[in-house]
Amino acid sequence: MRSLTPAHSSSGDRATPALLGVAQADGAVRCVACAHRCLIRPGRAGICHVRENRNGELVSLVFGEAVAANADPIEKKPLFHVYPGSVAFSIATRGCNFHCLHCQNWAISQATHDGLAARSFELSPEGVVRAAVDSGARSIAYTYTEPTIFIEYVLATARLAREAGLANVLVTNGYQTPEALDLLAPMVDAANVDLKSFDDAFYRRICGARLKPVLEALVGLRARGIWVEVTTLLIPGLNDDPVRLAALAGWIATALGPETPWHVSRFFPTYRLTDLDPTPVATVERTVAIGRDAGLRHVYAGNLNGGGENTDCAGCGDTLILRHGYSVTRGAGLDHGRCGRCGHELAGIGLAEWTG
Repeated sequence: MRSLTPAHSSSGDRATPALLGVAQADGAVRCVACAHRCLIRPGRAGICHVRENRNGELVSLVFGEAVAANADPIEKKPLFHVYPGSVAFSIATRGCNFHCLHCQNWAISQATHDGLAARSFELSPEGVVRAAVDSGARSIAYTYTEPTIFIEYVLATARLAREAGLANVLVTNGYQTPEALDLLAPMVDAANVDLKSFDDAFYRRICGARLKPVLEALVGLRARGIWVEVTTLLIPGLNDDPVRLAALAGWIATALGPETPWHVSRFFPTYRLTDLDPTPVATVERTVAIGRDAGLRHVYAGNLNGGGENTDCAGCGDTLILRHGYSVTRGAGLDHGRCGRCGHELAGIGLAEWTG
């Protein structure tokens, strides 16, 4: 897929007034974009390192300052039930409100936290939409790093995307506040949320966050009419306990609905967890079975060499969408978003119009 090459590098220090800042009497600002709800003193930044207090005003340091802009298959997000086989033009800025030890995009998400420089380039919201249209994209994905920390950039771009007939999707750690969700909901069509574990201790130790706000945001996304898919990266010895995974799967089925797609993916050593082995294939296969036993109708195996990614009818089990890597084809049984055999409607977005 085509990438947008940076025309020049930028310091990323052009402060822009930020949303979701609550001024305090002593000159501090409470940022309520994410569940950390950082109290930021003058001249300091929040946990994400890109939302800063300048003279008692919350500002964003990354509006229009991208570190990545690529035309990706939407399945790469992964979103399997949103315009299958389409292109999602994907953008990110530097920074993140999590500090995951296994971050796959650490070079851009953790650069500031680690005292490194992430090369950025100017890309206005108008420029993002133009590039998306030129690439033949059906949607714009706010991804790679955490989009909540650049919510102003997301919203400005998403409004223009809507006017251009494009969908908007988030790939997120799910740490939005209700205040942030209220702003995002009118503009966002779908989200893939990392539910990294069903153990709060894992979140605190591995990610620098907490579990409860993620669960609350997942429910909040669904309640606001946003299509949700969930991803869990299985890390050997850290979050692959079958009992906890069964509890996680059961929660998805109950709180979000049994037709919520769950992507369970294989871990490969990276960033600060290079001492671990890759996830055994058997662990992924076992977790797929756990999800199905919990009542989930669409459980997908990710980061494997083929298999486990076809979409079957939740009613009768017929295969409706076939996938091999990023190659996606419509099964003979899918008819205008419904199973040709039993008539069950396949849950998702854009499936009725998809011809494959």
